[in-house]
Amino acid sequence: MSWATSTPSSRARTSASGSATTCDFWEGVRNLTEEKEPKTEQDAQAGWLRQRLTELGRLPLMPGVHLSEEIERLQSRLKKLQHESRRHDTWVTVEIARHKERPRTRDYIDRLIDGFEELKGDRLRADDSAIVGGLGWFRGRAVLVVGHQKGRTLDELTENNFGMANPEGYRKAQRLFKLAERHGLPVLTFVDTPGAYPGVAAEEGGQARAIAETMLRMARLTVPVIATIIGEGGSGGALALAVADRVLMFENATYSVITPEGCAAILWRDADFAPQAAEALRPTASQLLELMAVEQVVPEPRGGAHHNPELAAQRLGEAIEETLAELDQIPALERRRQRRERFRRLGQWSDPEQPPGSLSLFGGYSVPME
Repeated sequence: MSWATSTPSSRARTSASGSATTCDFWEGVRNLTEEKEPKTEQDAQAGWLRQRLTELGRLPLMPGVHLSEEIERLQSRLKKLQHESRRHDTWVTVEIARHKERPRTRDYIDRLIDGFEELKGDRLRADDSAIVGGLGWFRGRAVLVVGHQKGRTLDELTENNFGMANPEGYRKAQRLFKLAERHGLPVLTFVDTPGAYPGVAAEEGGQARAIAETMLRMARLTVPVIATIIGEGGSGGALALAVADRVLMFENATYSVITPEGCAAILWRDADFAPQAAEALRPTASQLLELMAVEQVVPEPRGGAHHNPELAAQRLGEAIEETLAELDQIPALERRRQRRERFRRLGQWSDPEQPPGSLSLFGGYSVPME
């Protein structure tokens, strides 16, 4: 049985079999802490409001007594509490994705890839340790692996620039993708970065172009490409390694166009609004599964992947193996066409002059006007 949750059909299949995830079913399984949390004051208030609404709904209609205003007031309070609860859940997921003990790319390489041989340098200027890549064997099959590497200790984080790659890192990834294409090797990427490094030196080195060319290189590959969001997936720095046939995502990982703090600083001029920004960005696995931005959600061990890295790696390995077998059934050129089509269909737009389902030159598809 596969541990991965996919969309749309297998998501329903997983739900029916009882294999729920925190991202999909908050009320069923809370996987955010090792021990069950005591009932909070917010939960108690919500329970009282529901009970009160039930009682009011059972009262018989009496002349001169109007309960509609009271019911609307209680419903409004309940909706506000639920909204705050969702905001809290989203922010907790962001914090778990950033946990310092969460498994990194090298941890998954050690557990999933045999005989890994790291390849360094962009053959132009330098090496960038924020992106690690090389050749190895995944369950008896030669593959190429590329991923962001954050580190765990302060020294490792500093050395790897907290997983924020410079242009040299993305040019190294391009070189490795070209190698995979030449030898017909499937590509596995692991995404874990708050974003590409935004420093002056990186911009002077051609950061934007390096990211764009990396995405273009991935879009042109004819070999199978599988990307996995293992922690943070932030901005173009993450997307540069995620132009894949299938995007997998751990249930407590995040994937968004900007960090919540960055979004809050732009919209509210205050990073303290990061939880509100996180809720608006909808960066969690279950939300992205509904938006079809990812294909599979890989359940994590209770408490998060850092509580049992071995089990997390095992589940990810099973998901990758199943996905790779699926992609092998698709001819190379058709697989590349479908990959490009996948990204063109992301997003929605409305145009009264275009029929629903029409593709835009800029990506996305038309939906009926409301």
